[in-house]
Amino acid sequence: MQAFDLKEELKKILKGEVVDDAPTIEEFSRDASVCKVIPKIIVRPLDVEDIKALVRFVGTYKKENSEAEAPLSLTMRSGGTDMTGGPLNDSIIVDMTAHFQGIVGWKSEETISVLPGTFYRDFEKETLSHGRFMPSYPASKNICTVGGIVSNNSAGEKTLTYGQTIDYVESLKVVLSDGNEYELQALTPVELQQKILQKDVEGAMYAKLWKLISDNEAALEAARPKTAKNSAGYFLWRVFDKEKGTFDLVKLFVGSQGTLGIVTEITFRTVPKKKYSKMLTVFMPTLDRIGDMVNDILPYGPESLESYDEATLKLAIKYFPDLIKKGHGIDALRLIYEFIPEFWISITGGFPKLVMLIEFCGDNEAELLGKITLLRNDLKKYPVKMHIVGTEEESKKFWTIRRESYNLLRMHGAGKKVAVFIEDVVVPPASLPQFLPELRAILNEYSLTYSIAGHAGSGNFHVFPLMDFNAPRHKDEILEISDKVYDLVLKYGGSITAEHSDGIVRTPYLERMYGTKIVEVFQATKHIFDPDNIFNPGKKVGGTKAYFLSHIV
Repeated sequence: MQAFDLKEELKKILKGEVVDDAPTIEEFSRDASVCKVIPKIIVRPLDVEDIKALVRFVGTYKKENSEAEAPLSLTMRSGGTDMTGGPLNDSIIVDMTAHFQGIVGWKSEETISVLPGTFYRDFEKETLSHGRFMPSYPASKNICTVGGIVSNNSAGEKTLTYGQTIDYVESLKVVLSDGNEYELQALTPVELQQKILQKDVEGAMYAKLWKLISDNEAALEAARPKTAKNSAGYFLWRVFDKEKGTFDLVKLFVGSQGTLGIVTEITFRTVPKKKYSKMLTVFMPTLDRIGDMVNDILPYGPESLESYDEATLKLAIKYFPDLIKKGHGIDALRLIYEFIPEFWISITGGFPKLVMLIEFCGDNEAELLGKITLLRNDLKKYPVKMHIVGTEEESKKFWTIRRESYNLLRMHGAGKKVAVFIEDVVVPPASLPQFLPELRAILNEYSLTYSIAGHAGSGNFHVFPLMDFNAPRHKDEILEISDKVYDLVLKYGGSITAEHSDGIVRTPYLERMYGTKIVEVFQATKHIFDPDNIFNPGKKVGGTKAYFLSHIV
């Protein structure tokens, strides 16, 4: 295939739009990370046949040209809220929000199928109308899509009770490297053998992956993170479930950031929405006893155990008019009234180092109140201030602060930008009293303003430093801080990413986390499903610090 006009060639094979105007290219060159990568072109496939045609087109082109001459690839994108550079690439970006939105239908009382470009907020309206929801939504649930949630194995405020997205995807439809669509779901041993005996691309994939996992079973289990959450690497240790006897490629594709194939339809399992919720807020003057407190709280079975730090609270108080706009139904006077406890803490000079939100949900309101009262009495042994949230309206205030912690810092950075690159570390909660001060010490070496918020119950914190991107050393500092923070995380047996995945910013650190052997297994996995490197190259495998550094803006 000779040199050609890419836009014209794509228009010949697609029914959907092919776009390369400057504003669209600029928009799609960024996500919520510190990176910028300028794509060649944006396509908006109309249907699955368009996606098949795209995959076959790129596959054929790469087979007929050397890799140096044919750097074409396909990177999927939906909401653009990714914090890792996951949906960024210098080739073809496939926009799934244009034509791949909507509910396919309920498959059963519990399961529902949906298109990947559907915004979670729209998906949630449908599930709530049935009294159910998919609980692994992230803080960005009003602006992210279900495809992005699956791509990153997202989690959020309900994770403590419900787990991550990988626990709620029943099946996937995907277009693989041969340009055909397949349905992935858990297979019994008999069904697996039937797949392996197939004399086609699908059968070869199952056979090779089964052998790869079998040959490396002990090493994979040893490398499996011991944290409550993880989205680093490929989740090969979840594919073969010995207890159930199932082999499930869904567990591999969830969290793979579009590097193995293109998801065209998702079937989620949903859970019932509980009728009532009650919240206890805890204002901690120091971090000394946070590990002990978390361990005392968890046996009570909270549905959520979230937190944000003093920097976030100060921003919330200083800029609470912005929160009014974000409050989704909280009127201004009520919000001002609800902030009185925080204003009082500020006036009396007792600003907390950390605010914890402990939420209980259930169908019996009296039982919830009894449980939360017992917990408050139990926590009186600590030198903390506590408050039982009286109404759902009041709890909205706290959730708004927690969910908007990143945006508050981003909007009020005093000329600096939020540098999103160490925003998703996780360690065992018992190590928090040692980990958090050491984390702060690293950030303080660079005289950074930063906020810390996250999921205290699982030891997962989102760290948002403010940096001057005009300073000559800001790129070098990002790498230096990454090195130091990830070494600290691994020292305490953590994971470099709990729920945001790897992308450009963390793929270079996977060998540091897992070791050379496991990274080689990851590379073999990628080659089984994507031998020509068609799908989102440089994520999960093949990413380098040099590439990361060269695309920091």
